[in-house]
Amino acid sequence: MKERTDLKAKALELLEERGVTMDDLSDLVMYLQNKYIPDLTKQQCMEHISAVLEKREVYNTIITGIEIDKLAEKGKLSQPLNDILMADEGLYGIDEILALSIVNVYGSIGFTNYGYIDKVKPGIIQKLDSKVGGQCHTFLDDIVGALAAAAASRLAHSDPSKSAIANKN
Repeated sequence: MKERTDLKAKALELLEERGVTMDDLSDLVMYLQNKYIPDLTKQQCMEHISAVLEKREVYNTIITGIEIDKLAEKGKLSQPLNDILMADEGLYGIDEILALSIVNVYGSIGFTNYGYIDKVKPGIIQKLDSKVGGQCHTFLDDIVGALAAAAASRLAHSDPSKSAIANKN
């Protein structure tokens, strides 16, 4: 159990090191769900994010993706991979595949939420995707979107009558 706690702590530490806070994540969940749950609070969003972060698949994905981004920044990956990651080339796609391991835990609504947030890139995702400052966030921007999508999906599952799916019509 200690190993699991250590890995979760490492994942949270890496997110913070890269400029992603729980507040940023809760803003994204609010963005995805406040239209469907008008009385939604940031505290509720944070509770669902915390629950998502308890999953082994989630913190393993965070650690893996951020470490790959950091290696690319340092030029430690072979070519042409290093250049592809630094440019965050649109047709690379492996970053999205890794992020899908997070949303996969929450079913089809997770995929839908992820596709939407990846397309519109609100909040911290836009900042991470901007490529300003020389940092590589090829994996991180997708991971952050997946975390928010998973938490929003978990929230919708917790009260299906208030979810985006139930209010589709």
